[in-house]
Amino acid sequence: MNVAVLFSGGKDSTMAVYAALKAGENVKYLLSVKSRNDESYMFHVPNIHVTDLLAEALEIPIMSIETDGIKEEELKDLKNAFKKLNELGIEAVYTGALYSVYQKSRIEKLGAETGLKIFSPYWHVDELEYMRNIVSLGFKIVISGVAAWGFDESWLGRIIDDETIDELVELNEKYKVDIAFEGGEAETLAIDGPIFKKKIEILKYKKEWHLDSGVFIIEDAVLKDKEFID
Repeated sequence: MNVAVLFSGGKDSTMAVYAALKAGENVKYLLSVKSRNDESYMFHVPNIHVTDLLAEALEIPIMSIETDGIKEEELKDLKNAFKKLNELGIEAVYTGALYSVYQKSRIEKLGAETGLKIFSPYWHVDELEYMRNIVSLGFKIVISGVAAWGFDESWLGRIIDDETIDELVELNEKYKVDIAFEGGEAETLAIDGPIFKKKIEILKYKKEWHLDSGVFIIEDAVLKDKEFID
């Protein structure tokens, strides 16, 4: 089936690409929505500009659209993108939705209105198992933003590994931080993984910290060849 993936470059949308490919789908496009509003209810914002480079690393064409990111109004922009995908022969859209009913319900409504099937392969997944799986599969995920009790500036730019997940379990027990960040506690960016033909090398970045939250902003990055072992 010809499919597209709603793609922000974060861990969940990257895992949606992985799931689609694993299912044997023909992933024709990545759909990236670039919001001008940092407080968008629907769309990931930190480092969304890196999605073009990620698409090149994945060797999948990307369709990028812009939105003002106004609550509910931003759905009109997504609907127009869905219409265009349908016209291009896309039959379904994969998403990285885990538990957000707000996002999933709206995407499914737009899919029904534009003739596209919607698949969310990790819906209601066991979050701890899911995070462990991301690491065990070999994905390199950078924490690109934090906004919750228990996080400080040292988390920005950190690669998620098993030790990181252990700490997230502790934060969950202490502060009820969602292990997979479904409460908006953190944002992420994939820079490498088993489906990437090339990896992202970050050349320049900056950290911005404001009292109890912060972002890790990539200012310059390039693609690097990967060493494959037979």
